[in-house]
Amino acid sequence: MKPTPKGWPRLATSAYYQDANAAIAWLCNAFGFEVRLKVDGEGGIVEHSELTFGEAVIMVGDERRQEIKERPFRSPKSNGGVCTQSIMLYVDDVDAHHARAAAAGAEVIVPPKISDYGEDYWSDKSYGVLDCDGHLWWICQRLRG
Repeated sequence: MKPTPKGWPRLATSAYYQDANAAIAWLCNAFGFEVRLKVDGEGGIVEHSELTFGEAVIMVGDERRQEIKERPFRSPKSNGGVCTQSIMLYVDDVDAHHARAAAAGAEVIVPPKISDYGEDYWSDKSYGVLDCDGHLWWICQRLRG
């Protein structure tokens, strides 16, 4: 395989929000992301953004701007809460991350718990959380494996 561009993992994701500026601030405050790049457009719309957490990259965009082949991109908040994907993020301390997210108002839907798949596989401690627009995130810490 050829190397990826500098600073990019092999896979990155995008998530769309009703208000990308507010979502970016929320993701940085609640989840600990850092803004690597934010391109503002007319009317306060975010044209492009890149947030990082370690080597992870997520692009956050305004749903008002995004449409490809007449297929609009919408946040779960605009779709009656329907999630079409979940996002998984590994952290060093899931309990501290959970406390930070909960203090910032994240809706924890599955409290931190250990999932152990046996000695031949792995064990993680994780929790499920909805962000400010209802995207489902799984925040995990590898315990063994």
